[in-house]
Amino acid sequence: MSSVGKAAGLRPPGEALSNKLAEDELPLLDKNINEFWNNFKVSASDICILVVAMRETYRDMAKAFTEKLSVKLKEEERMIQIFLEYQNQISRQNKLIQEKKENLLRLIAEVKDKKQEMEVLTANVQDLKEEYARKKEIISTTKKASEERLKRLQKSVDLYKDRLGLEIRKIYGDKLQFIFTNIDPKHPDSPFMFCLHLNEARDYEVSDSTPHLECLSEFQENVRKTKNFSAFLANVRKAFSTMVYN
Repeated sequence: MSSVGKAAGLRPPGEALSNKLAEDELPLLDKNINEFWNNFKVSASDICILVVAMRETYRDMAKAFTEKLSVKLKEEERMIQIFLEYQNQISRQNKLIQEKKENLLRLIAEVKDKKQEMEVLTANVQDLKEEYARKKEIISTTKKASEERLKRLQKSVDLYKDRLGLEIRKIYGDKLQFIFTNIDPKHPDSPFMFCLHLNEARDYEVSDSTPHLECLSEFQENVRKTKNFSAFLANVRKAFSTMVYN
């Protein structure tokens, strides 16, 4: 376009057409914009409703989950408490078992000691029985020997009773009392006596002579050595006779 045409206010034909089209499309554009806005408002409202619904749902789910979690935590706390109680019970049971075990071991040791003591006592009783049997046998043997010796004495007494005027009496303490007569011619019935018994060593022991003889202890030693009781009796009678004549 020439400068004259521009100055005169004239537009080119293409530009005028373009402006015409723009003016025609503006209402359509406004309509589209309004429809989009209305749709957007509807969609935004739905979205808000959906968001609110989702939030309520989430809130309910969160509440339910929180309640379930709280219940679960309480159950776990209860299980922990039960576990701790069981653990304490087990600890107490183990302690009781240990105490019973120690008591049992102590009882076993005591029974073992008692058993050993019983074995020792049994051995001691057996030893005592054997010792008693030995002593009983010794006593029996000694008794037999004493009886044999007394028998021999009795034979000697019987042999010399009439000849020596001798009488023997058994008195207290398992003693034998020897009584001589026919010693004093003036008093033939006057008794001259002494006592004799066997001591723990099973030896002759002479005592209680009447009248008293100083040589009686010497006669006692001789008869212990020689075992000749007849000679002993003869010596005693002779000592009494010598006392009378002196």
